[in-house]
Amino acid sequence: MKPTEFFKTFQNIFPWAKDLWLRLADYLNHTTWGLPLDRIAMAAGVFLVFVLLRRPQRYLLMVVMGQLASRPIRNVDPQILQALRGPAGVLPLALGSFIAFEILSFDQTGVWARLASHIVVSLVLFALFWTFFELMTPLVASLKLRERALNPTLADVVRRTLKGGIVLIGGAIVLEEWGIKIAPLLTGMGIFGAALALGAQNLVKNLIAGFLILAERRFSYGHWVKVDGVVEGTVEFIGFRSTRVRQFDDASVEVPNSEFSENALINYTKMRRRRIFWSIGVPYSTSIEQLQVIRGGIEQYIVESGDFVSPSAASTFIRVDSFGSSSINIMVYCFTITTVWGEWLIVKEKLAYAIVDIVSKAGSSFAFPSTSVYVETLPEGIPDRFVPPLDDHPQ
Repeated sequence: MKPTEFFKTFQNIFPWAKDLWLRLADYLNHTTWGLPLDRIAMAAGVFLVFVLLRRPQRYLLMVVMGQLASRPIRNVDPQILQALRGPAGVLPLALGSFIAFEILSFDQTGVWARLASHIVVSLVLFALFWTFFELMTPLVASLKLRERALNPTLADVVRRTLKGGIVLIGGAIVLEEWGIKIAPLLTGMGIFGAALALGAQNLVKNLIAGFLILAERRFSYGHWVKVDGVVEGTVEFIGFRSTRVRQFDDASVEVPNSEFSENALINYTKMRRRRIFWSIGVPYSTSIEQLQVIRGGIEQYIVESGDFVSPSAASTFIRVDSFGSSSINIMVYCFTITTVWGEWLIVKEKLAYAIVDIVSKAGSSFAFPSTSVYVETLPEGIPDRFVPPLDDHPQ
């Protein structure tokens, strides 16, 4: 039996089936914007192929871009490859959308045709500005011509500022593509911003303080800073409103930038040297000769050890300084070459060992706090202190 004869026989047996099919076809024509189902299925299939094969297309696109730049892909900077990986995955979606809309063949003067054009152009613009956004990181990192002018902290701010500008420009262009006018929107935002500034003076103050921190280079990432009563630790991130400081107990503190501009800031990382300031107490039984030996031994160790700044470059004093309540005090005032806290502790420990050895070899010791009580006469009614007889004087 031929197919046509089969369908005729089927229609004779089930006459309602033909009516059902006609109604279904009419419904689908109304719900698919008058487009044939086969064209819709073909367009969806093409778009699905581009989505599923996005990775091979992305790799092929990057190879072609490398060839256009006269550089094989294996020789391209890994940071640039990583930056282009995401945007290159959007272009196949844009190409698949374009081909799918062409297959659908919307009326070129209709609303759906304009919508399809906006979608394709928006995808291309999104990929383009995403590329610029991602390339800012390797671009700023490659600026090594003036490392003094562009330190890591300022480079990070420049990178974030450029990325923010790209987002604003890209967003404005995409909105313009969809027919949204930017000028009235910016005017409204300006009025809103003026009203917001009146109620957000602290925010504006912190923003200005953040700019001053970067302009004056008060500190950078990794610096050890201290603001009395506020925070002490290592700088991890400098933002436009606040700065993140990692305290030595490993707690993270977000400090408003105004705290660094309105209060005295100590930057320990910028120290040229670290100071040791001790007072060594020896007992009053120590002779002048012993004091001279102790003082001279400490001075000799500081000058010859190589861990300390020479007396000609920094103030260095080892002198008998004062008479305490229970000791003669020797002042040790010197500076170490290293400014690293851990290394400074090691140098200070070695100096402590040397002083103990010098005092011991001089025949002296370290004084302990003591109190002497002088009694001229004993009050009446108190018995005399018992003193046992000595063995070498028997009764």
